Parts: sequence; structure tokens; C-alpha cells
Amino acid sequence: MKIEIQSIHFKADKKLLDFIKAKVEKTQTFFDGVQLAEVFLRLEKDKEGENKVVEIKMNVAGKPIFAKEQSSTFETATDLLLDKLVAQIRKQKEKLQAKSV
Repeated sequence: MKIEIQSIHFKADKKLLDFIKAKVEKTQTFFDGVQLAEVFLRLEKDKEGENKVVEIKMNVAGKPIFAKEQSSTFETATDLLLDKLVAQIRKQKEKLQAKSV
């Protein structure tokens, strides 16, 4: 799987990038049909401090899936987001298996 990470209007450190890559690569255990993962990291203005936004777009067997999460840290947002993505990946996998039967 190819993983592209873009930090918008700031420079992400290597530790954060490695954390996100490791988490995104774990989605391969649920379905190996993921070809590309595009990750966008962004800071937003938020009075409550939850200004870290992570968006991930994946191509799963030719069909794009997308999830977005906002939290006080990029790591927390990534963890919450991956739960959403895994659910979508499993659903897509079930649809593909149902079609092949």
C-alpha cells in the first residue's frame, strides 16, 4: 500500500509521521485490497483546543472511502479515525465477497 501524508500549513515531525504510517499500515490486516492511503493533517481554529484534524482517503478495491476526525492531538484523532475506517473497510470487503459468491 502506498501512503501519502500531507501536513497543511505546518511541518509535521518524523515521530508523528511514523506513528500515522504504522497505524494506517495496520488496516492491511483487515483487507489487503487497499491500494492507496492519502492522509491530510490540518490545524483549525477552535476555542476548545480540539484543533487537530486528520482526514484519510483510501482506495479500497477501486472504491474510495473517507473518514475525518478532530481532537486535541493528532494521535488521538488518528486512533478515532482508524476505527471508522476499519468499519468501512470491513463493509466494503463484505460487499466484494457477497458479489463473488
